[in-house]
Amino acid sequence: MKKLLLPVFVLFIVASCATIKVSSDFDKTAPFSGYKTYTFTAAALNLNIEELNRKRLITAIENELSLKGFTKSEKPDVVIDIKITGEKKQTATATSTGGYGYGYRYGWGGGMGTTTINYDSYLEGTIFVNMIDATKNEVVWQGRGVGTIDPEASAEKREKNINYAVKQIFTKYPPKTK
Repeated sequence: MKKLLLPVFVLFIVASCATIKVSSDFDKTAPFSGYKTYTFTAAALNLNIEELNRKRLITAIENELSLKGFTKSEKPDVVIDIKITGEKKQTATATSTGGYGYGYRYGWGGGMGTTTINYDSYLEGTIFVNMIDATKNEVVWQGRGVGTIDPEASAEKREKNINYAVKQIFTKYPPKTK
């Protein structure tokens, strides 16, 4: 499948909030309880998506970090970076009708059968939120959210979906270490 960079896009305008899948990965040696301050990378602040959606995304991340006890700082413990990818996807559904049947007099026999194939194309988007240890300059946590993008969503729906996606991503932070 062809990878798409989502320049003018729409960020993570998920068609249905229930369809978002989240996962995370982390450095088991990172001192997560010591991380209290953050800032964003220049790349995150200038993410190549629509300006309004970029602002929505940054605000949603700031809100979730605040709920986790973080404050914004010029001398942060962690730096937040954001990446977005998109990929065209397609599903196919085959429906068959007719074909073999049972006849009263002659037993099984052939018949006319048809198969119809319906294709559905859609765009799947992924948000990556990377938390980078400011001292080591190494990624210590990454949260991912994957969902279907709805380019026709209203501004209110976009904001709601972005907030929901980011909230779901941050359910994986702090990581549960064993």
